[in-house]
Amino acid sequence: MPTYVALLNWTDQGIRNYKDTAKRAESFASAVQKLGAKLLSIYWTVGPYDLVAIVEAPDDETGAAALLQLDGVGNVRSTTLRAFGAEEMEHIIAKAAG
Repeated sequence: MPTYVALLNWTDQGIRNYKDTAKRAESFASAVQKLGAKLLSIYWTVGPYDLVAIVEAPDDETGAAALLQLDGVGNVRSTTLRAFGAEEMEHIIAKAAG
């Protein structure tokens, strides 16, 4: 299944409600699951991003829908990266090599 790394920053609303962040993460995990995706892990970080989430989804559309739902709540803004595992990278290299 495709994997996505979401780099998240709190909005003004999100930082005002920082005490609820763990509960919001649980809600996000439930919402993602209803779409057929899975929140593999979430980390609260120090640096240019406030959180990092790792999401697995059956396809790009589902991954995008999950992150749109998250952003739509208004607590975070996301930058999402499509991540490739070793096996996927081997297939990419084989295609590039011709």
